[in-house]
Amino acid sequence: MMTEIEYWLNVPLLQIGDYSLKGIELASALGVLLLTVLASRLFSRASTLAAKRSGARDQNIYVVNRVMKYIVYTVGILTALSMLGFGFGFGKLALVAGALGVGIGFGLQSIVNNFVSGIIILFEKSLRIGDFIELPNGLLGEVREINIRSTLIRTLDNADILVPNADFITNQVNNWTLNDDVRRFSIHFSVAYGSDLDLVKKAGLEAANAVDLTIQRPTLMPDVLVRELASSGVECTLSVWTEGALVKRPGLVISNYLTAIYKSLQAHGLEIPFPQVDVHMRS
Repeated sequence: MMTEIEYWLNVPLLQIGDYSLKGIELASALGVLLLTVLASRLFSRASTLAAKRSGARDQNIYVVNRVMKYIVYTVGILTALSMLGFGFGFGKLALVAGALGVGIGFGLQSIVNNFVSGIIILFEKSLRIGDFIELPNGLLGEVREINIRSTLIRTLDNADILVPNADFITNQVNNWTLNDDVRRFSIHFSVAYGSDLDLVKKAGLEAANAVDLTIQRPTLMPDVLVRELASSGVECTLSVWTEGALVKRPGLVISNYLTAIYKSLQAHGLEIPFPQVDVHMRS
């Protein structure tokens, strides 16, 4: 029985010139790839456990796991290729390097660019898992994964989009939580002409204090500013600073402040203007 198995394992599956691919070589290569996947997961779990015990930051753990994954997969693929009979001496490495150069020049330039950009992002830490960013097209979302070719962003509508890594290197990206989770919101509202602006400011500050999200620090105090003397009323802005997880939900934050402003203006008898047009009739 063993002789028959050995016979089939040594039967050439593919013959191209002097190169011959045997069943045992193919089985060995597949086994190496399977062990590579298992080893990658094992290293990831072990490094995560060790890093958490040492008190390392989550972003550093993520970077180490990604780099280890790339290294393990590279070693595994090279080992599998050697099992298939592709040796990697100096001459063959030079040949492979030349082939890669030609491939990059013709069609792999974008892939290589995104891969290198992903490595830069990981080590530069300009983007981290959990960061809340604004893309050049105005789209807001949270960074969920930084992969080899692209970065996974989850938008406020819970939609997952893939952005090429090179876009974060070449384009301007607004990272709202790069250094901290403190953000200023400018809430616009209007009052009718003839309103007491001191009372308007008082009502706006009371509205800000009524919302639990408002930061009350000497350098980050809320304020009410007159923005414009518009055609229908006085345009004002409530400037407030907030922090925490709700910074990633700007729609809810703005809604809370607008609700508080509306109630405060009503409590102080301040009128919210409607669009007005003066019509002059000629006799």
